[in-house]
Amino acid sequence: MENIIEVENLTKNFGSFTAVNSVTFSVKKGEIFGFLGPNGAGKSTTIKILCGLLIPTSGKASTFGFDVYRQSEKIKENIGYMSQKFSLYPDLTVEENINFYAGIYRVDPKIRNIRKNDLLKLLELTENRKTIAGLLPAGFKQRLALSCALIHDPPVIFLDEPTSGVDPVSRRNFWRLIKSFANSGKTIFVTTHYLDEAEYCNRISLIYDGRIIELESPYRIKKSYEERFNLKNPTLEDVFIKSIENYRAANNEF
Repeated sequence: MENIIEVENLTKNFGSFTAVNSVTFSVKKGEIFGFLGPNGAGKSTTIKILCGLLIPTSGKASTFGFDVYRQSEKIKENIGYMSQKFSLYPDLTVEENINFYAGIYRVDPKIRNIRKNDLLKLLELTENRKTIAGLLPAGFKQRLALSCALIHDPPVIFLDEPTSGVDPVSRRNFWRLIKSFANSGKTIFVTTHYLDEAEYCNRISLIYDGRIIELESPYRIKKSYEERFNLKNPTLEDVFIKSIENYRAANNEF
């Protein structure tokens, strides 16, 4: 299966601060790839580089075959990006926001309304199409943001903490949608600090202090820690805490 995202020794410095420290990984077509870690671990910086929004300090990276240094505009044309903060226009209606982004992505007017109506139905926003976006509940705002990220039918979808601040029922429904998109062949790259959500991912990467400290499927990571540290039926929370403890001990951070 082909790699849609490829990263090799990627580093990003902000002055003397290293936000991303020589990370290497790849993401396959149709995969849900989870990027987990606490706030400040380097998740959002990595995702912005892969979306063509930040230039790395060093290393290699490509998204959908396009190089992050030289082809950032091509990357933007072929991805959907949903940021962790609601960044749509609160004074426009649901439908007006979707139309606006359809224009930005130059969606053919002949198919725009068909695709828009399909998304409104899929994300259960049809009855809210005339509602001012700023008046929507948090879960509905997330659905609207996802609609705008998908209006041009991108093959790669980046979701940066998409369920932050959303109630448990909305989170579960949101992940059902994510799984359906992956099943249709889209590649999903999602950052989160909700460890229970990681169970929905095909593979996860645990990142801490700008470094990847674990990279595997949720099942294999838990199984590995069960065997290595004699943990009985460990959860991903157990694994994450233990992995950070090991990292800090190895780097004399205690």
